Amino acid sequence: MDPALILPPSPDRRWTLAKQIGVNCGVARFWGIDDWWEYDTLLRTRNRFEDHDISLRVVEDRPPMTRTVLGKEGRDEEIATVKQLLRNMGKLGIDTYSWVWTENPVGVVRTSDSIPDRGGSRKSGYDHAWDRQADDHPEAGITETELWENLEYFLNEVVPVAERAGVKMALHPDDPPLSPVRGVPRLVTSVEKYERILDLHPSSNHGVTFCQGNFAAMKTDIPSAIRRLGDRIHFVHFRDVEGTAESFVETWHDDGPTDMRATIEAYRDIGFDGPIRPDHVPRMAGEKDRDGAHAGYTDMGRLFAIGYMKGLIEQTA
Repeated sequence: MDPALILPPSPDRRWTLAKQIGVNCGVARFWGIDDWWEYDTLLRTRNRFEDHDISLRVVEDRPPMTRTVLGKEGRDEEIATVKQLLRNMGKLGIDTYSWVWTENPVGVVRTSDSIPDRGGSRKSGYDHAWDRQADDHPEAGITETELWENLEYFLNEVVPVAERAGVKMALHPDDPPLSPVRGVPRLVTSVEKYERILDLHPSSNHGVTFCQGNFAAMKTDIPSAIRRLGDRIHFVHFRDVEGTAESFVETWHDDGPTDMRATIEAYRDIGFDGPIRPDHVPRMAGEKDRDGAHAGYTDMGRLFAIGYMKGLIEQTA
């Protein structure tokens, strides 16, 4: 297993902190950058990481795919961009693409970002009762059957490109794993749905971003789910939640209901040796979220999580 951190595409304090705590594996997200999937942008980003002795292993972002998810005119142009991204990643040796299958945005990811926890830290959470009161999304008329058809069309187009490029596609669960949200169905909400999705286009390059918090919200046994999905897990979000998909809070990594050591043991059992990063941490004293849409990405909680995660990895070796 390769402990990793999500980092901006250009060096800043977070890059320095990553190096100081011994993290040499980077996950890139391109918030605010246009056409980031083009070769030159990815090349410069990859080489910046390399120049700082950090290996860029994962792109965790998505080109525009609204027409693709909804099956609308223009989806082939969107899919062509995803193919371009996969080919460019393959040329540059960036081996994992973490993506989502959700019309974006549908609903809010969190309904609260300031829930009190130990020592005055603040954690984020979701309560579907609040989100249910919002107006339905304009695409609320789409059916689950149509979404399945659109997903199969997409996979048949892009998985062969990923295979040729040597890139592993890792599908993230819907967050929260509920259907519908604001009237729009969602597909990636259970282990069984994952198995159906993987069967739509069987390939070792078509796999899973195993986000432990979302699987916990599904009320599934996490170690069992890891073993069930096995070698189709390409990337891990190491986190935990307390509650259900309808109402949950995101916990400290050492203070949630999941046996986190047992999850590391399960990853060892399936032979997982890919990137694993902490996700969605509480906000600690003196910290501010970078913006309201990205609660859970402050620095100090992630540093704590890396230390905790490294300890578990060493303990189970």
